[in-house]
Amino acid sequence: MTSVDTDAPADQPPPRRGEASCAWCGRPVDEGSTGRRRRYCRRSCRQRAYEQRQSLRVRELPEGTVVLSEAESGDLMDRMFQLRCACEDLHTAILEGEDATELARMSDDLVAAARRAERLR
Repeated sequence: MTSVDTDAPADQPPPRRGEASCAWCGRPVDEGSTGRRRRYCRRSCRQRAYEQRQSLRVRELPEGTVVLSEAESGDLMDRMFQLRCACEDLHTAILEGEDATELARMSDDLVAAARRAERLR
């Protein structure tokens, strides 16, 4: 198993309302307009996160540690590679003077790759 530390830098601002993603699966979270910010998109995600925290306590791993299987880690690395390739493709297209329609399509692909990459599971 691979462990990934998810502690974000303290100087990073919190996400604005309406932009959060589930802390377990990465899906968008409907935060509503008032009250405490939701961290999970569904009760099942909240339960899986609780179970993982309990498992980490038994193993005496530091709080905030996320444990990924080898397959999950490999999948995450693949998604990050796809994101980097989409960024490089868009950069090259801009340098080569691609038309606005093609740049918009490539930008949409980049956003989709980023959304896939931000999911841990």
